[in-house]
Order: sequence, then C-alpha cells, then structure tokens
Amino acid sequence: MRSVYTVRQVNAYIKNMFTQDFMLNRIYVRGEVSNCKYHTSGHIYFSLKDESGTIACVMFAGSRSGLSFRMQSGQTVIVLGSVSVYERDGKYQLYAKEILLDGAGLLYERFEALKRELEEMGMFAPEYKRPIPAYVRRVGIVTAPTGAAVRDIMNIAGRRNPYVQLILYPALVQGEGAAASIVRGIRMLEEQQVDVIIAGRGGGSMEDLWAFNEEAVARAIFECRVPVISAVGHETDTLISDFVADLRAPTPSAAAELAVYEYAAFETRQKEYELRLKRQLLQKVREKRYSLERLAMRLKAAHPRQKLNDRRQYAADLETRLRGQMERRLDKSRHKLAIYIEKMNGLSPLKKLNQGYAYVEDQAGRTFRSVSQAQTGDRLRIYVSDGTVEARVEAAKAREDLSGSAEI
Repeated sequence: MRSVYTVRQVNAYIKNMFTQDFMLNRIYVRGEVSNCKYHTSGHIYFSLKDESGTIACVMFAGSRSGLSFRMQSGQTVIVLGSVSVYERDGKYQLYAKEILLDGAGLLYERFEALKRELEEMGMFAPEYKRPIPAYVRRVGIVTAPTGAAVRDIMNIAGRRNPYVQLILYPALVQGEGAAASIVRGIRMLEEQQVDVIIAGRGGGSMEDLWAFNEEAVARAIFECRVPVISAVGHETDTLISDFVADLRAPTPSAAAELAVYEYAAFETRQKEYELRLKRQLLQKVREKRYSLERLAMRLKAAHPRQKLNDRRQYAADLETRLRGQMERRLDKSRHKLAIYIEKMNGLSPLKKLNQGYAYVEDQAGRTFRSVSQAQTGDRLRIYVSDGTVEARVEAAKAREDLSGSAEI
C-alpha cells in the first residue's frame, strides 16, 4: 500500500521547503496595501496585491520599531521579509520585517548595497577617523547658501567665538548635480587649508537627502586631508556621509557647537591657567630662593676669608689662653719670688746691719768669720748699715780673752 501522510506532515514538509529556500528568507516585495488591520496585540495584518495576484502579510509587534509611518490601504509599499507557511491553515504568507513606502525602498536597497561595499573597503574604520581640532580658526561650510543650515551655523559660531572665520561654499544639496557640487565644495575648502569642514543640510525625505548617500561624496570625505563633520538634519537614519565622516552631528547647529570652541570658556580657562601658573611660578621662585640662600650660606662658610677669620679667631683664642696661662704662671712665680724675697730678707746681711750688726771682709773679699783668719796688720772692710769702714788688725784674741781690745 502506498505511503499516506497527514495534513500536518504535508504542511510541515512544505514549510521546510520554504525555509531552505535562501531567496525566500530575505525578499523584497512591492505591492498595494489592502485589508490593513492593526491588532490589539500590536501585530499588523494586511495583504499586498498587484494586477495579477495577492499575498497575505503580517508584521509582528516586535518588528514595528522600524516602521516610520502608519500603513493604510491603497499605499504602495516595499516589504522586506521572509515567505513561510502557517501550518495551521496551510497557507503561505509574507512575514514582514521592514516596510518602506515605494520610491524609498529602491533607494534603501541602493543605500544598503553601497554601505556594505564601502564598509568592506574599510572606509568606515575608526582608525581612519581624524580628531577635530580643539581650537579652530577657519571653518569651511559646504551647504546651500540660502538654507536654514547655514544661518544656524553662523549664529551658533558667532555666539561661541566671533573670531572664527567661516568660509561658505554654496553647494547644491538636493537634486541633479548635488553630489558633484558637494564634492567640489569639499575639495575647494581643502585647498583653502581650513581647519575643519562641515558638510550638511537641513532635514528632509530620503530622496531629498540622497546626495549625501552617493559614493562620490563618500570618497571625497574619506580622501579629504581636513577633518570633516557630517551634519545632515535628520535623527532617525544614518547616511553614508555620517559613516565616512570623521564626526557625525545630528544637526548643523550641533556641528557648529562641535567645531567651534566657546571663546568665553576659553578665556576663563586661560585665566585659571594663568593664575595656576603664577602660583606655581611663585612657589618655584620661593623654593629656588631658599635653596640659593642655603647654598650662599654654605659658600660663605666655605670661603677662604671665612676660614681665615676662623683661624684668626682661633689664634686670638689661643693667644688669650696663652696670656691667661702666662699671667697665672707669672702670678705664681711672683708669689714664689715674694716668698723667696722674704726668706732672703730674713737672711740678708743688710737686715742684720740695720739691726746693729756689721759684716767684715778681708782684703780678698772673703767673709771674716774667725780670729784665726786675722794677722796683725791685715786690712779689713767693715760693712755697717750706712756704709763701710776700713780697718787694720792690731791684735786678735780668742773668745776667752774677749776682755782685750784691738787697736784700729
């Protein structure tokens, strides 16, 4: 008997076939919206139709964040999604991930293709991004000369720093020839050696902004030696110029704030730096002066004159000490001498003479001590307290005969 399958098995098999088909997993489908219903769960159910047929579609609530408009029947849209089978009903349908109004869809496809190509070439790599100078003097502007963007940039730049020079290249930013005009503006301002370039415009539809998605503009920004700020006035999407530029600003006004430093804040910082520098300089001067004074004191102490003065003072101290010692020695010697004098005075013949004694010498100057030294006729010299007496020995008698007398 031949194999028999259930409805569920058949539907599952067909769904598996859809799943394995690469093209059906990511497909763009254009058609007119019909039977559009917003469910309370947040899902959107609708159909796409053209002159030959209809396909059921659903966008789940989780995918609605990318939907920028409210869908209505009769609109022509391009749906990006995958085709699969809903097993319960056995019907295939398109599961929408993104929905674009027709016209923007083709542009979006071109945008994604160019984005992938340039990204693979490394033009979005962060290592190629140049920093915006902190203190610019000349700012180049590539935008329409009559649009709100240039007025916003001028107002913001003038308020932040009136001394910054703005150079405008009046470019076409929309329509035929806009990309080529933007490229010429970037290259001309690069030759003018400005410090930074702002390329942008105000907001608009994707078609209006498309010039900033052109490959020529992307290459001009990437090859420019001057830092470029992309400043297209849109918030929801990012353009090719935003990816390639060194810095992306959400609006031209924001670009002016990013490019032009605030002069008042700069002056305030300069004054703070000046005060800080003065404080540090004074502190350094005080430290060096103190160090110099210490070195001067050390040099003065090591000067030969100082050493000579020290030696002189030392010599003077030694002299004083020597004089003191000599005085003490003299005093001591004087004291001893006085004692000796007193002793000598006690032994001095003169003292004895003053007391009534006399001193006798013979002719040879020898002390006459005994009668045995005398011979009759010897001449003697007698010392008394007030002079001398010359005498001649007439006779000499020993102590026993003291009663005798001598003739003089």
